Amino acid sequence: GGRAVDQPGGGAGGGWRAHLVAAGLAGSGLLVGCGRGRLAARGLLAATPPAAPGTPERRLLRFPDRTDPAGRLAGDRAHREPDRSGMTLRHRGLGIVIGMVADQVFADPQKHHPVAWFGSWATRVEKTTHADSRAAGAVFTALAVAPVLAGGMLVERVSARHGWIRVATTAAATWAALGARRLADEGRIMADRLEGGDLDAAREQLPNLCGRDPRFLDAEGLGRATVESMAENTNDAGVCTIFWGALAGVPGILTHRALNTLDAMVGHRNQRYGRFGTASARADDAAAWVPARLTGALACVCAPLVGGDVSRAWRIMRRDGARHPSPNGGWCESAWAGALGVRLGGENRYGDRVEFRPTLGD
Repeated sequence: GGRAVDQPGGGAGGGWRAHLVAAGLAGSGLLVGCGRGRLAARGLLAATPPAAPGTPERRLLRFPDRTDPAGRLAGDRAHREPDRSGMTLRHRGLGIVIGMVADQVFADPQKHHPVAWFGSWATRVEKTTHADSRAAGAVFTALAVAPVLAGGMLVERVSARHGWIRVATTAAATWAALGARRLADEGRIMADRLEGGDLDAAREQLPNLCGRDPRFLDAEGLGRATVESMAENTNDAGVCTIFWGALAGVPGILTHRALNTLDAMVGHRNQRYGRFGTASARADDAAAWVPARLTGALACVCAPLVGGDVSRAWRIMRRDGARHPSPNGGWCESAWAGALGVRLGGENRYGDRVEFRPTLGD
């Protein structure tokens, strides 16, 4: 993103501004003026006549002579040529917004979800590559993700010259990868069952949110599991999608969703996946590192919406974020704990395996 690119609107440092604008989904129109300015400068340089033989080279920028056809042509081309960087970002941003709206309106399909298709593909790859080694897990991760990345890059390339195709493909990828509506719906169902005192129904609901064993959880344990799961999944199923969509378009959205799905499939600390799932888990951690911290910060900013305090949530996130065994989950969960004024962490049961998490919050 910070590399200088020899294309309209892409100078040294311009890429970072472009990605930051896309990440905010606002202000990309400012790039139009900057891009045209750089193009005009190239036109001026192109119009500068070569130095006479024996004359030392002088790198001076000279305004073109309006009677010089070459100068006039270069200058006119600079003003006519579109700023592709700004156009790309506007189309990408619009596509992300449409995808977010589609997720809220239509939610996830009950059947034939693209993520389920990828899961079926990954299962077949696992059958042929599984071995009790990290190297085999790395091969599995690469083979499973490669078609997704290649497909995303092909879509991005094909849509590069057609703005409406770029908007449509970005919107479709965003809708397929986002899970915000589904996550909120599952959380509301759990809240209703806990408020109604129906613990049996609440225990039946928990597997839709996380993989913990609900059989021995009381109302407080079910509530804690729900908050922790929703905090971490807000990052995985929401902020990460928007972040990678803004930064890398369709390839970024699809590749992150593929890595996150592989982590959910094989990123477990058990006998079968303890070594094999390492590569998938670490790749997903790397992809979510920045978005997790953005998620925590957003939770702190939104603390007043749930009766919390921004400064308290920020203090607890900064204090407890790194205490979690996950490099990313702690930043989300500690921010939620601070915003809601609750204490998270403790004993977690996953079948026959028991984990003890440090306390997050006051």
